[in-house]
Order: sequence, then structure tokens, then C-alpha cells
Amino acid sequence: MSTPPNSEEFYKKLKTQLQDTALWPTEYLYKFIVISDKEKIKSIASIFNHLGAVIDTKESKNGKYTSVSINVRMKNPDAVIEKYKEVAEKVEGVISL
Repeated sequence: MSTPPNSEEFYKKLKTQLQDTALWPTEYLYKFIVISDKEKIKSIASIFNHLGAVIDTKESKNGKYTSVSINVRMKNPDAVIEKYKEVAEKVEGVISL
């Protein structure tokens, strides 16, 4: 889910999908891909700090990229979108899936 040019429309559609497919609060799985840089991975993890998130990382076969999976209980679709926006704003070059 890399953010398209019209991101507000994208987030509006995502919010509708989240509202229609889950009972809130619920567990939500975030997935991000970044260049294998410990500081970038640490930045993503810090955004979810104090939320009780379970964070799993896995390097690509050649070690150039790292996938970061974050499983965390979120209170509503707005909270989910807020975290996506925060990661995109604070971590350069991140790809959201």
C-alpha cells in the first residue's frame, strides 16, 4: 500500500474499508519495507512504542531491504491511518503494504 498521489482520497477509502471489515478495537497488522538501515527500523518501532506492539523484522534474501511487521491493537480506523501517516512522515523511503 504505497501512498498514491491523491493520498487523502486513498486514506478515505482505507477508512471505509477498515470500518466495514472489523469490529473496533481490533488487532491490526502493519507491514512496511525499508532499506536495511538500523536507524530507519528503529524509527518505525519507536512510532509504535508503548502500544504493546509485537514487531517482527525480516531481511530480504540479499540483505538490501528489511520488512517490518507490526501487530498491535488499535482503537479505530482513524488511529490506524494516523500511524500510517506518522511513519510516512518520519521515515524516508518507507513503503507501506
